[in-house]
Amino acid sequence: MSAKRKTFVYSELENGRGPFITDRDALETVRNRIVDDLRRTVSGADADGVVVAMSGGIDSTVTAALAVEAVGSDRVLGLGLPCHKSDRTQVNEARTIADGLGMEFREIQLQPLLDAFEETVAAEFEPESPDRPNERNYALGNVVARLRMACAYYAANRDSRLVVGTANRSELLLGYFTKYGDGAADVYPIGDLYKTEVRALAKRLGVPRRIVSKAPTAGFWATQTDADELGASYDVIDPLLRRFVDEDGSLEAAIDALELEPDLARELVSRCVRTAHKRRTPRTPGIAGRVGVGAVDP
Repeated sequence: MSAKRKTFVYSELENGRGPFITDRDALETVRNRIVDDLRRTVSGADADGVVVAMSGGIDSTVTAALAVEAVGSDRVLGLGLPCHKSDRTQVNEARTIADGLGMEFREIQLQPLLDAFEETVAAEFEPESPDRPNERNYALGNVVARLRMACAYYAANRDSRLVVGTANRSELLLGYFTKYGDGAADVYPIGDLYKTEVRALAKRLGVPRRIVSKAPTAGFWATQTDADELGASYDVIDPLLRRFVDEDGSLEAAIDALELEPDLARELVSRCVRTAHKRRTPRTPGIAGRVGVGAVDP
C-alpha cells in the first residue's frame, strides 16, 4: 500500500513511549511543528490569512486554535456553514469557540442552496434506486460538503487567504471525506495525526471537555455519526490502521493482537485500499514525455 506515514512523528518522537503521540513532550513538539509549518505555508503563498470551516467539533476546533497560534487571530476567518436544523447547536458552538479565540466568524445558511440544488439538479436523477434507499442521502451529503468547500474557497479568494482543512489521518486513510468537498484544502495541519492523537492534542491545547467528548460526525444528516458509518469507534480503528499501514503488518496478525472482529477489520482495511484514489492527484495518461517534459508516474 502506498499510504505510508511520511512525517516526523514515529521516527523522532516514539522512542519507546507508545504507538500514539499522547505524552506531553511529544505533543508540544507536534504542536510547534504544525504551527511552524502552517506559518511557513501562509508566508510562502504570500497569503493574507486563512479560512477554517468550523463545525463545533474537535477537529475544526483544534485546527482553528493552531491557525490562530500560527498567524494570529486577526488573520483567521471561521465559517459556520449549517444546512439543517440539527446544525444549529454545532454552529453556536463554533461561534463560541471562535469568540474565545478572538477570531472573526461568519455564518452562512446553506439550506436555500441545497433546496435549489434538489429542485434543479437532483430532480433530474429521480427516482432513487429502490434497491439502494440510502443512495440519495449519501449523494446529497456529498453535495453539502461541496457547497461548504465552495463557500470556503470563495471567502479565501475574496481576501487572499488559504483554505485550511480539518481532516485527520484516520479519516484520510479510510477515505472518510468527500472528494472535492472537505477533501479540498490548501493545507491539512492535523492530517498526519490519528483521531486518538487529535484528542490528546486537543486536551493539551485546552479544548473544552464537552467538545473532546463529542461523538464524531460528518454532519451529513441528523443523528449521523462516524462510528455508525464506519462500524467502529476510532479507539478500534486507529490501532488497526497504525499496525497495517505504518508498520506494514499483516491483517491477520493485527486481528489477533488487537482481538478484533475479523469481518470488521477486513472491511476497514478494504475501505482504506478502495479509497486510495481519493488520496491521489487525478491521473493523466502518462504521455507527456513525448514532448520532453517527462512522463507522469502512475
